[in-house]
Amino acid sequence: MSTPPLGLEEALRTRRTHKAYGTEPVPAEVVTELVELAAWAPNHHLTEPWRFRVVGPETLAALKAAGPADAAKKLDRAPTLIVASVVVDPDPRVAEEDRDAAAAAVYGLLLAAHARGLAGYWRTPAVLLDPAGRAAAGLGDDEAALGLIHLGPLRQDVRVPDRRPVGEILEFLA
Repeated sequence: MSTPPLGLEEALRTRRTHKAYGTEPVPAEVVTELVELAAWAPNHHLTEPWRFRVVGPETLAALKAAGPADAAKKLDRAPTLIVASVVVDPDPRVAEEDRDAAAAAVYGLLLAAHARGLAGYWRTPAVLLDPAGRAAAGLGDDEAALGLIHLGPLRQDVRVPDRRPVGEILEFLA
């Protein structure tokens, strides 16, 4: 974390999903900075519906126990795990916008982590959709799991995938 932060365009172009990490956990003050930056995500109704929970050893053991045995080792990939969720508004329109905002917050956290030289991975393991896993992660009845964010020191480079030409995804309407 001694490298200078990347510029926005470079961070957007070079962030990748990593599945191998160094062993050092991300310091709590860095996690706090990342979540503070994530909270600047656009949010139409200013509900700030995102929630982040850093997984400690007891919670990790409970998540492993709640899921299938073959999935437990994936929870050991990164030294720092963060459960990301969204508070679900009773109004379906607001709930949809809030989920989009919370997803933007997760992406902001991943970009901020990458800009600090950290590796990251956003996935939604089945255990977070299971009642026992939800309970282990502290998810309330009014929350939907967005996923588990794996963070840690960069251990390997990841291939840059090809991208579709912008002309295939952009259209200017009359």
